[in-house]
Amino acid sequence: MASELVRFTVAVPEGLLEEFDEFTARRGSHVNRSEAVRDLMREQIAEHEVDDPDAEVVGSITMVYDHHVVGLSGALDEVQHDHMGQIVSTMHVHLDHHNCLEVLAVRGKSAAIHELADLLLGTKGVRYGRLSCMATTSAIEAGH
Repeated sequence: MASELVRFTVAVPEGLLEEFDEFTARRGSHVNRSEAVRDLMREQIAEHEVDDPDAEVVGSITMVYDHHVVGLSGALDEVQHDHMGQIVSTMHVHLDHHNCLEVLAVRGKSAAIHELADLLLGTKGVRYGRLSCMATTSAIEAGH
């Protein structure tokens, strides 16, 4: 059941409101100020919840690495096999003769997902990496 909408007033500098309206317009004709503010509120709540080690999260781990580094592919594969319960899917792209892009879709407890990301991204030979995740609990459930 959807909760009742509550109206409130927010005072912002005119320039900020103009930029926000431009941002909202770029998102499409179906998005108005109210929906844009609700989206931002849900996003901030979900980002904060990731700090709870027991929060259920979903996300992605993105890595760029040199597959010519001796033992790197095997080390990454070993970590991934040890964490199959948290990895939902993977995508591997050959960027050039040396570099590969790998993206892992992940799901699980925040602490376990952060540990997995640290293990992968801290592996010698990984040139770039980032974990992006959000909680799947109250922010998503509360936002309609």
